[in-house]
This record gives sequence, C-alpha cells and structure tokens, in this order.
Amino acid sequence: MSFHYAKHHQAYVDNLNKLVAGTAWAAGQPLEKVVLESAGKADKTAIFNNAAQAWNHAFFWRSMKPGGGGLPAGRLMDLIGKSFGGFDEFKNAFLTAAVAQFGSGWVWLVYEGDALKIVKTSNADTPIAHGQTALLTCDVWEHAYYLDYQNRRKDFVEAFLDHLVNWEFAASQLK
Repeated sequence: MSFHYAKHHQAYVDNLNKLVAGTAWAAGQPLEKVVLESAGKADKTAIFNNAAQAWNHAFFWRSMKPGGGGLPAGRLMDLIGKSFGGFDEFKNAFLTAAVAQFGSGWVWLVYEGDALKIVKTSNADTPIAHGQTALLTCDVWEHAYYLDYQNRRKDFVEAFLDHLVNWEFAASQLK
C-alpha cells in the first residue's frame, strides 16, 4: 500500500498540477470541481484522467482503516439490507463485481435515489461524474494488489472487505 500511495497516487497528483498550472478554470479549484468540469470533454481528457484518478485514490484511502472490516451500522446497514437483501448478499455482489471488472478499474458502493448500488468504472471513470454519491471504493487495477496478491484479485478484495473497509467513512458519505 505504501508504494501504491507514495508512487502511483502521487504521480497523478503531480501530473494534474502540471496540467492545470495557469488555467483559470482549474488551478486552485477543489479536486471534485476539476473532475466535474473536465468530465466528457475531449479537450480536457488528460486533466480528467489525472484529476479523477487523484480523486478516486484519495477516496480509496479513506475507504480503508487499520482494523477495518466487520459490519456497518445504523442507516447504512439498513440500506444494505433494503438494497441487497442482507450484508452477505451485498458482500457477494461487491466481490463478484470487483472480480468481473475487465481490465483496470474500480468497484464502488454508491447511493443513488433512495437505494444503494454497486457499480464498476473503468480506468479513471468515477461515479461523481455521473451524479452518483460514492460511499466506498476498492481499486481493482493490478497496481493496487499485484505486489502482495499477484493475479489474485479476488483474495485482495476479500481482504479489503474483511479487514480494511472503513464503514464509518462510508456511512458519513450518505446524504
């Protein structure tokens, strides 16, 4: 994780800072605003890719904590039951989506309307670019797990859910 954070994530931040230097619309703006204002604009693809990856990674770090895992509580647990039929069903759906993501991307727990959904995004795409409220994410690009898990993405996502997920952070994102 330290290599992923210090090298990979930092490269997106550094690249983004170079790309937005001197731009009136992006320099000094909040990261989420840069993502939203560059999403879907062909002339801003490089900015979007780096901004979205910086945002996705920052969100990923907050989606974890030492000694995480376990079960969510309160409203989040109620929504999981309502949306998926129970925690075990949620966990299975999240794991299935993560493993099924072809190539590089992310698996997310999002809040949309009055329900939770699991969505997958490819490359730098992010739920905030689609009006969804992200609650939790797991990075399923190979760089996230290859040093420790080689090609065993499923094992990495299981470890994420069982030992790292920060349910308090996810619950705090509910609006």
